[in-house]
Amino acid sequence: MSVQPGTAADLVYRIFDLQRAVRCVAAMNVRGQDTGVALQGVLRFVGEGESRATQLADRLGVSAPVLSRHIAELEEHGFVVRRPDPLDGRAQLVALSPSGIEKLRAIEDQRTATLQGLLQGWTEDDAEETARTLRKLAESLRTAARAKTAGSTTTTTVAEE
Repeated sequence: MSVQPGTAADLVYRIFDLQRAVRCVAAMNVRGQDTGVALQGVLRFVGEGESRATQLADRLGVSAPVLSRHIAELEEHGFVVRRPDPLDGRAQLVALSPSGIEKLRAIEDQRTATLQGLLQGWTEDDAEETARTLRKLAESLRTAARAKTAGSTTTTTVAEE
């Protein structure tokens, strides 16, 4: 069964409302820190494992020049390291440094504590159900976006031939 237009419209509103709330909480957490929200987001993605900057840019949904500036800033702080990709000498792999691992852990601990404080009226079941729903939503959106991207790539390739 398909989602009705009114329900989809309400969901869009709720998602944007959640984004605004998350930005407010994130801004509250970054005051006085040496990394802002954008750098913390990049740090988190780099923390998922060593990868090429181009792959990180794709996953973050930013351009390569934007990511390059963020990586350079994180590198200046000593939070990330780069090394040549052994499979392609022109490319670089980006990973967290030991201090980057510590920084990411501190950021995540602070965010966890902040959220626990803000959700004092929630039960464990409320939080688990919300996490399951958000995981399902994120996966559905990613899957649909990949399918659309793959479809447009195929269409573009066919049209160019």
